Amino acid sequence: MLRAFRNLLRLVSIGRTLGRHGALPVELFRDSTPLLALLLRAMNRDKAPGRPGERLAAALQALGPSFIKLGQVLSIRADLVGEEVAKDLANLRDRLPAFPGADARAIIEAELERPIDLLYARFDDTAVAAASIAQVHFAETPDGCAVAVKVLRPGIEQAFQRDIDLLMWLADWALRLQPRLRRLKPLAVVETFARTVALEMDLRMEAAAASELAENFADDQTFGVPAIDWDRTAKRVMTQERVIGFSIDRLDDILAAGLSPDQLLAHAADAFFNQVFRDGFFHADMHPGNMFVTAAGRLVAVDFGIMGRIDRQTRLYLADMLIGFLNRDYDLVAKVHFDAGFVPASQDQELFKQACRSIGEPLHGRPLSDISVGRLLAQLFAVTEKFQMETQPQLLLLQKSMLTAEGMGRVLNPRVNMWELARPLITRWMIENRGLEARGADLINNMAGIAARVPALVRDLERTANMLAEGGGLRLHPESVLVLAAAREREGRRWRRLGWAALVLAAAGLAAALS
Repeated sequence: MLRAFRNLLRLVSIGRTLGRHGALPVELFRDSTPLLALLLRAMNRDKAPGRPGERLAAALQALGPSFIKLGQVLSIRADLVGEEVAKDLANLRDRLPAFPGADARAIIEAELERPIDLLYARFDDTAVAAASIAQVHFAETPDGCAVAVKVLRPGIEQAFQRDIDLLMWLADWALRLQPRLRRLKPLAVVETFARTVALEMDLRMEAAAASELAENFADDQTFGVPAIDWDRTAKRVMTQERVIGFSIDRLDDILAAGLSPDQLLAHAADAFFNQVFRDGFFHADMHPGNMFVTAAGRLVAVDFGIMGRIDRQTRLYLADMLIGFLNRDYDLVAKVHFDAGFVPASQDQELFKQACRSIGEPLHGRPLSDISVGRLLAQLFAVTEKFQMETQPQLLLLQKSMLTAEGMGRVLNPRVNMWELARPLITRWMIENRGLEARGADLINNMAGIAARVPALVRDLERTANMLAEGGGLRLHPESVLVLAAAREREGRRWRRLGWAALVLAAAGLAAALS
């Protein structure tokens, strides 16, 4: 009860802020819960400026760090908020006023358990960048190395925990009031958000991600990652090599340095393709502010808080899907969706193939330079909604990253498609991984894996047969009995919680009266 009361009060405050910006989701409840929709409409400021996505972005920014970060997560969920809103949320400014340098010094000393004067020969109190979770200061180590020091905001962990608890509570109620949202997995979205934030708030994890990405590109002269100073890195502090260069969107500086924008674009395309398809580990926020160019023309990435992983099987699925679209082989496109289990087997494969054709045919005859792979994925996800395709978070993150990378490419040269520049790399990878030899090797490996599991399967069948022959039936493990009892208890609690729906409506009414 205390949790519900606390969340209701917080909900009133959030509702007033969303209403002030005209960002309350009235349409979501118009058909299923008209009374709640009416109350939300009364709270909404209809004349707030901007598109719906712009109003939502402004409201999330006003609500603080947790909601700014939530807006970033929603920006990759076009299936949940719509293409236009997702685009507006992608432009959400992850900027906040900096906290005092004295606080940053105190956090560093507490985390590293040494006086800051012993850690750094110079430490700039003025932050050079301030975001929702942390801010960055320039410094110099006693041995003369120029470094950038990232420090978590004071009290940020407690603030996020409070808001994540609220979001879990709201997602649970959203499913009760709107069962059609189950396909979009709102609880899974919040859980993913919580895991992402938890990782971002442990700067050792970000340092580890930077280290792994650096290893993957150790021999690459065109793309690099700043070195981590592990002696000056802890949970709330990360020290890394300072990047000397300029952001990749500063064309004047690129040309003044005698560098070729097209060459930089080709390097960026190669780096992103290698991250996704070669390594299955990619920088998921590669916008111009996170990509620098050195005087020598090397690309250097920063900010490794949001990284994506894709297993080999999903990479092969993506390759087959893209091959199918480019070759107008819609049988292949449909088949890989069903084989991967992304579309339920109960759906009509022929009808799904027809839907894929509706996406692919407009691309036929167009040069590769005119095709956006990110937008192709977005259209595919929109169509698959009709076929109960469950949300694939790793693919949504990839799609958002591709759109971001393509946007960065258009800044360098709007007439060139970055994937066209990476065509030799793409062709070689396709041959090595989807050619006849590669498919044969995959078949042999799969058969070997099945053969290795046969003895265990036979033992399990014999054990089951013996239990049935003894006449005692199948015995449940004690843990299974506990799980069943817990399920019955949860069902009872679920019915008791239905009574709290009235409190939700009352809170909305109170917020309407106060606004």
